[in-house]
Amino acid sequence: MKKQRSIVLFLVKFFAAYFILFTVYSLYLHHTQKKDELYSCSPITTLVAKQTADVLNMTGFNVIHQQNTNELSVKLILNGQYIAKIIEGCNSVSVIILFLSFIFAFSGSFRITFIYSFLGSTLIYGVNIIRIAFLSVMLYKFPSQQEFLHDIIFPAIIYGLVFLLWVLWVQKFSKY
Repeated sequence: MKKQRSIVLFLVKFFAAYFILFTVYSLYLHHTQKKDELYSCSPITTLVAKQTADVLNMTGFNVIHQQNTNELSVKLILNGQYIAKIIEGCNSVSVIILFLSFIFAFSGSFRITFIYSFLGSTLIYGVNIIRIAFLSVMLYKFPSQQEFLHDIIFPAIIYGLVFLLWVLWVQKFSKY
């Protein structure tokens, strides 16, 4: 009975945290994205595009980012070629919400939970920037591999990282 209670408590905490964080993020998107005559992405999505371009420019590529005026995306233009678009789902916020919901559901002490949540979210965000930069270069060099790279390899990187962070959390820091 105690095991079932723990599972139910985990699920309630996880879905409550997910619902709250998702609702706050949805409200943020509603107030920051524009879908009028000219489209405009949220500041987070635009920042991810800018930081991805900065990373690529530091590695010797000529990259600019540009708001797409026909849809909610930011174009990445590498060496004059429109190579990728960054949409809301690429900015890592949804993945961070999933990560945080799990950490909250398996919480440890407040201090450790807060620190791990902050550091884990920062790591996920940073790896996501590098992931998009790497994907952009791979799409530039191997355009015929777009489906494989975008749909299999690159989700595996971000979700694999989240899974490893969850395992580390449960084994080292959680009260459970």
